[in-house]
Amino acid sequence: MTDTNPEMEDLMRIDDPEFDRVLECVFGIHPHERRTYVTLLELPGSTVVELADALERDRSNVSRSLTTLQEKALVERDRKILGGGGYVYQYFPTPIPKAKELMHVAVDEWAADVHERIDSFGS
Repeated sequence: MTDTNPEMEDLMRIDDPEFDRVLECVFGIHPHERRTYVTLLELPGSTVVELADALERDRSNVSRSLTTLQEKALVERDRKILGGGGYVYQYFPTPIPKAKELMHVAVDEWAADVHERIDSFGS
């Protein structure tokens, strides 16, 4: 049995959470990572440099945020070959409908874990 998600437990205590808060809690991401995802929704195909400029953050911080978002399946990375040689990575957000599906799966897994814990009481 896996450990419960403390962020999810906190979320359950909020009467009317905003989508941003639900996104952070369900995926266990930080506000700056959520901001990176939301900015990428507005600027799909951006590079780290472009996102860093848009977010007014250091490139290394944006790069770490993107890595976390990739691990959570919220971002995909594609390599674009440059005309003069070389390449650059472009980042694309998981569309909101797919992100919602991923959120449902995560919440269902969390709920199943809680049900297992409840069923194990008194065993």
